[in-house]
Amino acid sequence: MNHRPNIVFIVADDLGYADLGCYGGRAPISPVLDRLAAQGLRFTQGYANSPVCSPTRFALMTARYQYRLRGAAEEPINSKSRGSTTLGLPPDHPTLPSLLKGAGYRTSLVGKWHLGYPPAFSPLRSGYDEFFGPMSGGVDYFSHCDSRGTHDLWQGEAEHREEGYLTDMISKRSVETIERFAVPDGAPFFVSVHYTAPHWPWETRDDAALAEEVKDNLFHLHGGSIHTYRRMIEQMDEGIGWIVAALEKKGVANDTLLVFTSDNGGERYSDNWPLVGGKMDLTEGGIRVPWIVHWPARIAAGGTSEQLCMTMDWSATMLEAAGVAPHADYPLDGVSLLPVLDDALHTFARPLYWRMNHREQRALRNGRWKYLKVDAHEYLFDIPADERERANLGPREPARLAAMRDDWLRWNATMPPIPDDATVSLGYGAKDMPQR
Repeated sequence: MNHRPNIVFIVADDLGYADLGCYGGRAPISPVLDRLAAQGLRFTQGYANSPVCSPTRFALMTARYQYRLRGAAEEPINSKSRGSTTLGLPPDHPTLPSLLKGAGYRTSLVGKWHLGYPPAFSPLRSGYDEFFGPMSGGVDYFSHCDSRGTHDLWQGEAEHREEGYLTDMISKRSVETIERFAVPDGAPFFVSVHYTAPHWPWETRDDAALAEEVKDNLFHLHGGSIHTYRRMIEQMDEGIGWIVAALEKKGVANDTLLVFTSDNGGERYSDNWPLVGGKMDLTEGGIRVPWIVHWPARIAAGGTSEQLCMTMDWSATMLEAAGVAPHADYPLDGVSLLPVLDDALHTFARPLYWRMNHREQRALRNGRWKYLKVDAHEYLFDIPADERERANLGPREPARLAAMRDDWLRWNATMPPIPDDATVSLGYGAKDMPQR
């Protein structure tokens, strides 16, 4: 086994935990991902660092809590941030790709960036050798314009014009990148494949005619359906199949660490039973996400893990798998999961903390217990027994509730406060928050 594996990090956008077949999805729309899960390891207690896009991506890139960086206080970064020199990932901050690149990896981001706009910020300034995709959070799949009507497709730091359905473009460009990078005796590679699917607007590859209709309303509030949403996932899954086939064709699939997840929980059409809530919520539906890892040279097929983990743990895992140490001045908050990859039954204590400006939410998951605060209301849930978060046990166990509240407060005191000028993009989430 190559001691420095190739790494492919695939991230879906607004995909719910239970949308895939291998997580109980009700429609057969993910045969490729289901097969990867069967051949690899599936996590059932994996979480996103945030219930909204760009904050999670700060954590993904740095393997640290996103709250340490000003730009991540935006929920999320939006197109009004163009020209800002503060709302983005600072180029001098060590990142997963920059650390891998410094150790000899070739690095590429294909797909969504959403961590600030040029000239102050860009993937090329944060460790990627190559970049193809949109800089902003959401774009039309055909016109490639953002919510303000600005064309937003880039190659490197140059605007790029190309026709096509964005999901397929990301898949095909990823295949082309792997085919170039996977050369005999070449350096190992790190390819980030960050889809915009199944994020709004609700368009499949057969819906080019909708681009004109949604250009002034990219949120597509008047459209979409569960059928369109599922088809978007199915077409992303098909593209992931092309990527896996490229790895196999080049003879590197066995020695490639491939990870799949979502940046946060599902949004409008996510069929996320039995979880409650979605994007922008710290309920399980907003933060619990699918986690599939495939690495035949190291991982036994067919495993399932109940280890608690979150996005930044995968970044820490990739660094350890590559034998790359973190920067001494930026210690990681993420924890490597390599022991779990070697033994799916291995677990360790891993408290997970969140906070949101939106509705003054806070959460702590520690073992089976979850502390949640929404607005002025506090909750205590036994998640394995009540993953739908309906039975508030706080009044029955006030000492446990108080202890978890105090634990969260101690953690929060180690983080910078939320700035007064941080913005929240309304219109997301808060669909089914628990009531008193």
